[in-house]
Amino acid sequence: MAVKIKLKRLGKIHQPMYRVVVADSRTARNGRAIEEIGVYQPKEEPSVIRIDADRVAYWLSVGAQATEPVVALLKLTGDWQKFKGEKDTASKVKVAPEKANHHAIYEKALKENVAAREEEAKNPKPKVEKVETPKEEPKAEEVKAEEAQVEAAAEEVKVEVPVAETQPEEVKTEEAQA
Repeated sequence: MAVKIKLKRLGKIHQPMYRVVVADSRTARNGRAIEEIGVYQPKEEPSVIRIDADRVAYWLSVGAQATEPVVALLKLTGDWQKFKGEKDTASKVKVAPEKANHHAIYEKALKENVAAREEEAKNPKPKVEKVETPKEEPKAEEVKAEEAQVEAAAEEVKVEVPVAETQPEEVKTEEAQA
């Protein structure tokens, strides 16, 4: 039975992800696989390539044929050079920088905050009493000037308010009994 190491496509239309699989050469691209030996995600930055080197070496040693895209991936990881017996077997895969561990950062900030509160509890700051200063009352001349301005503004803005129309009340009359 002819065995190939090929890519099995997964993902959405514009978000492809591939699994590196060992499958019978007669199966469809996304058909049944004998074994999954790796992952390739080209849309990540840098692209994610994880391949189990031991399993690749085993399958290549028993006669499995790698497709061209898989050979390109194996050359990046250095597994193809190991299989061929070449000297340069260093991996050329770019590794993404580690993301910050937000949980650890939060825990560190929490410990610092708790330590600061405990320190404050041990050494309380003396309370400063607020001394109320009497506010200066406006002078009588200023008050009269402000009142004059308000009255002048009120005279300018005289608005005619319509008188509400009242309907005459209905006079209740007694009806004669028949």
